[in-house]
Amino acid sequence: MLDQIFNSPFNIGIETLFLLIVLVAMEAVLSADNAIALAALTQTLQNPALERRALNIGLGLAYVLRMLLIASATWIIQFWQFELAGALYLLWLAWQYFTIEPSNSRNPTQARSLWQIIPLLALTDLAFSLDSVTTAIAISQELWLIILGGTIGVIALRFLAGLFIHWLEEFTHLEDAGYLAVALVGLRLLLRVVSPDLVPPEWAMVSLIGLLFVWGFSRRIQKPLQNSPEIRETAIESLQKS
Repeated sequence: MLDQIFNSPFNIGIETLFLLIVLVAMEAVLSADNAIALAALTQTLQNPALERRALNIGLGLAYVLRMLLIASATWIIQFWQFELAGALYLLWLAWQYFTIEPSNSRNPTQARSLWQIIPLLALTDLAFSLDSVTTAIAISQELWLIILGGTIGVIALRFLAGLFIHWLEEFTHLEDAGYLAVALVGLRLLLRVVSPDLVPPEWAMVSLIGLLFVWGFSRRIQKPLQNSPEIRETAIESLQKS
């Protein structure tokens, strides 16, 4: 039955659709750690309107850089220096986060303005894209198909990052989990440069990152009770009676 389908005159469309589904699924899986890294960077603005604007502009710039990366990927992957630069950048982000002095806000990238965050968003997405684009090229040699998959991936990334900004305020360990995932991706890129034989398979990376996110969502932040409406109403009634 399957042989008849793939040998039919419509086999090009069927195979193309299958590859597109694979590419989009791969982008969705590999975008989770990317999304939380972008969300953590954006959250430093501490202003919902600026956060949305930063994500829109930053990911717009990231999309242009990603398309340039895809168009020149067969040339870029010949130079290990690009992967080394991406690895060092991601490891630097993680190192900055975990070595900052404890304070009310652990994020080391405290933005002074919107325009400081936008380049960081674009560079972070580009560093993550080095891994995903290389994987996409291994799956398909059709440039337009990889571009379409990458376009859908960036759109999904925009919505995921928005969700993670909200979740970062609800879960205690989520930001730590995100930066640990950033460090894992950085280490994987570094291993690809230093010793390709030691690079863990994709399923192992996805499993590790999945476990990190399970831990990240394992504990909610305890919000102060005094801000709840019930407590305020009780306090007002007590004052009125007194």
